[in-house]
Amino acid sequence: MAPPPQRNRGISHYTGPDASNHTALPCPGELLVEEHHSNYGEPWAGGRDVFEFLAKAVSLKPSDNVLEVGCGTLRVGLHFIRFLLPAHYHCVERDVLSLMAAFRYELPSQGLLHKRPVIVRGEDMNFESLGHKKYDLIYASAVFLHMPDKLVWTGLERLAGHLTPGQGRIFVSHNIKFCTRLPSIVCQERLANLKLKYVGKHTHDSLLFNHYEIWHEFNQVL
Repeated sequence: MAPPPQRNRGISHYTGPDASNHTALPCPGELLVEEHHSNYGEPWAGGRDVFEFLAKAVSLKPSDNVLEVGCGTLRVGLHFIRFLLPAHYHCVERDVLSLMAAFRYELPSQGLLHKRPVIVRGEDMNFESLGHKKYDLIYASAVFLHMPDKLVWTGLERLAGHLTPGQGRIFVSHNIKFCTRLPSIVCQERLANLKLKYVGKHTHDSLLFNHYEIWHEFNQVL
């Protein structure tokens, strides 16, 4: 009697009729060796630190809706996706390789595809793909630092319309030079025109590393 076929070598190593019985996952080599984990200037584990700070700051609930502006390779986003209900995490990201890392490596490797996060490619603070979705938390980690001030204000105007009325908040990390480069009264007037109010600065001491981050909070004025 012939021995039963060996089926314990991993599906990609099947031979004979089963050789093509697998789902191809084309994935660039630099993702497979996790090069994208080294693109942040600090350890990848810091993403959990940022998540815990923001979640506590807004008393986040699994039923809340969260939008990340520039989620990169999901260093922070993975933790929101895991915590929130399916389809309650959205992100707009412009970099194609980062999107590839998110979809083809991070979500499958973390077993989070069933959470159905909405991650779309967008340029120049264009959020049309989000439709009329409202969010309880919108955050941008070090994203506005790399944009012209005019584009940041355009983005804030668009994001303000996506806040959940009365409770939605925006958090921006590091600095708000797009505002402080203007005379104080001018910045306040611009924010008021967007129905936004600057709540204040949070100094977040990292639980993992010997440094802190600055986050700035805005809320909606009804």
